[in-house]
Parts: sequence; structure tokens; C-alpha cells
Amino acid sequence: MTALTLAGETRIGNLSFAFDLSVKAGETLAILGPNGAGKTSLLRVISGLLPLAEGTLNLNNQVADQPASKTFLPPHLRSVGWVPQDRLLFPHLTVAENIGFSPRATDALVAQLLEALNLTSLTASKPAACSGGQAQRVAVARALAAQPAILLLDEPSTALDTESQELIHGVLASQSQVATLLVTHDLSEAGRLADRTATFSAGVLKQ
Repeated sequence: MTALTLAGETRIGNLSFAFDLSVKAGETLAILGPNGAGKTSLLRVISGLLPLAEGTLNLNNQVADQPASKTFLPPHLRSVGWVPQDRLLFPHLTVAENIGFSPRATDALVAQLLEALNLTSLTASKPAACSGGQAQRVAVARALAAQPAILLLDEPSTALDTESQELIHGVLASQSQVATLLVTHDLSEAGRLADRTATFSAGVLKQ
């Protein structure tokens, strides 16, 4: 089953980025390319934070964005989990509350993710008490606790300690039903986690 298909273009100021890709359920597609190529813009389009200028985005056989028909599904109605580079954890919530923030999160799943990512000792702590690696694990857990059909990862383990990298990679590898887009500069990470790769070139992403 194809979880995501995108053929279209978005524009930011004078810049335009064209996309042509599809991802099946349970498949991981790594997105490679230089800074400024449009990798994060791709994730923003899929999450609903950046609209298409033209073309069509389908998520789970539902049109999520199609300017020609004036169709646009808002972010909260898309079954998409996103781990941005800056994490965007809620500073006033505990680690457990951050992970369980989504209405689709369950207590059992939150507890499972806390254990799998070695965060149980930080359950009642605020994000300010976490190291960079721990905070990134919280961000990954929060995205997965929402039980998304599509997972977007923007440099999920860049500059992290070895323990955090191993824990994150292990949890991601266990998501056998989730369609995942992995933006990374790390070829070893792409080789370890991805089934296929795609590369941006001259503002165009093709499989």
C-alpha cells in the first residue's frame, strides 16, 4: 500500500522546489542533498505547514493538498509525525507529558517508548533537564506516540552521542508499518535505515 505520493511544486519567495516521489507503508526513503536544496521544505509540505503552489499530495489514498481543486487538509488532520531539527519540545511539560501530548497517544505506548529510549528516569523532568541526546529521544518518542502513518525525520541523529544514536536507530527500525522520510547528511545513517534514497538537484527531487 502506498502511504504517500507527491507530484508538485512549492515556492518560497523567489525559490521553487519540485517534488516527484512516493513512499509505501513500512518503507523508509532517505532524502539527500546540500543545504538549501529544499529538503526541509519537502517535510513542511507533507506536514501541512507549507502549501503546494501546484500539483497533488496524497496521504493514505486521501488528497491532502491540491491547489487546482482548492483542497487542503490542515496539519492536525494528517496522520503525520514530525521530528524537526530544533525538536520544539514543550518547555512547561514533563518528558512523559511531551511524549503523550497527542490525543492518539496511550499510556501503554508512552511507557513503552520511555523504556525503549532509556528515558524512564526522566519521566517527571522538564526538557531543560535533558541533554541534547535525551531531548532528541523525547522528540522521536513524541512523534511515534501519535501513531502516525507517515513519519518525517529531519536529521534525527546528527551530532548526537553514540547511545542516543543507537537507541533512536533501534526504535526507528522497529516501525514496520510506518512510511518514513528521512532527511540526512549522514550516508551511514541512510544506509542503515533507508530502503531507498532520493537526491535533490537544482531544486528538483526525483526518485
